[in-house]
Amino acid sequence: MVKLRLRRMGRKKRPVYDIVAADSRSPRDGRFIEKVGQYNPMVVAGQIALKRDRVLHWLQTGAQPTDTVRSILRREGMLLEMDMNRKGKGSEEIAQSVENHLAKRNNREARDLAAIQAANEQRIRDEEAAARAREEAAAAEIRAAAEAEAAAAAAAAEAAAAPADASTEESAPAEAGEETNA
Repeated sequence: MVKLRLRRMGRKKRPVYDIVAADSRSPRDGRFIEKVGQYNPMVVAGQIALKRDRVLHWLQTGAQPTDTVRSILRREGMLLEMDMNRKGKGSEEIAQSVENHLAKRNNREARDLAAIQAANEQRIRDEEAAARAREEAAAAEIRAAAEAEAAAAAAAAEAAAAPADASTEESAPAEAGEETNA
């Protein structure tokens, strides 16, 4: 049985897949009959290049797409086109339906991309606000520590001055008393 499936290419952690028509008994990256497209999932929307006429040929001759290839073909409007061909619709009607499908998909992708960008911008603003708040908190903590240190120094100076005053007051009457006894 012939299957339309993905064949992994590219390098480590940077995959690019060929969409191939292959015998189902062949290994994933092994022998294939024909390359009918390419899929690059590393791009935000997933870059897809298909030979539409060859894909339709293989689907009409009974090739079964794998689940992933089926979703790719659905996204590109290939399954819609094949279904409408089978129902006997006119080529203009098919072209219009596929064009509408692709326009809706592009609008959805643009909306999703805009939402992602807005979320990223909001995240950046939140991170900047949090960083400013951390800086302000650190500055307030430094100010509070400086004020506490100044208050402690003032209290220490006051405490040092208070015993000196007390000792002079106590020594003064004693000296006066000595003078009176003499």
